[in-house]
Amino acid sequence: MRPRIAIPVPHSQQLEYAERALPQYIFAIEKAGGEAVVIELEQTSTEIAKQISLCDAALLPGSAADVDPQKYSAPRHAKTADPDTLRDAVDEMLLQDAHNLRKPIFGICYGLQSLNVWRTGTLVQDIPSQIKTQVNHSAGRTVAHAHRVRIDPFSSLARMLHHDPEIGAHLQQVAHDLKSLDLEVNSSHHQSADVVGDGLRVSGRCPEDNVVEALEGTSPGHFVIAVQWHPERSYEDDTVSHALFRAFITAAVVYQGTR
Repeated sequence: MRPRIAIPVPHSQQLEYAERALPQYIFAIEKAGGEAVVIELEQTSTEIAKQISLCDAALLPGSAADVDPQKYSAPRHAKTADPDTLRDAVDEMLLQDAHNLRKPIFGICYGLQSLNVWRTGTLVQDIPSQIKTQVNHSAGRTVAHAHRVRIDPFSSLARMLHHDPEIGAHLQQVAHDLKSLDLEVNSSHHQSADVVGDGLRVSGRCPEDNVVEALEGTSPGHFVIAVQWHPERSYEDDTVSHALFRAFITAAVVYQGTR
């Protein structure tokens, strides 16, 4: 039986965005060996809790919204998009359930930001106006390689990539020094993690401007990985994207075995 992966609809109001984005996540989950369980945002909390209880892991996708700055006690920046209260409520339910039961968590783009704020972290609300950088973090979905991400070689994310059967041998061959663990990624965000939340650590940054690009949990044995780029968009032709989803689904299989 495939592990069941809870994934909320990306946005409750911008339906065009949700309808375009959601199938890519479902495709990647199912190609990697999971069963996607879509959480509709307009349900009652009881209905949502019932769906979540039957799932083995949580994937927090991207969104056109921004997390409400009130959640991390910051004044709202002029460039901050409107929050999506329904999406936020579902994310919080998913995160609480996964935290309590140690279910695997995979955050992507907005999902990283949602996770970080839930763990009492803060966000850079608008990278172009708050960080001096020449990197275009909002390059968009048509740009396959927007910038580099440097992975901390001592992170769980690095170990996961090294042990992946498709790319591990290649990484071991080229990783002659600590600076060689660089990835080329797509990029569609204008916010990023600032103060890192409790129980999280930075596992990847953009080397040109130090923007946080990946977070991971610090609790041993609990799979918590979040990336600021979109591996679901490049799942079919990028080995790192494959590796991220495979590792997530493998962790969900392990959790499923403990239920």
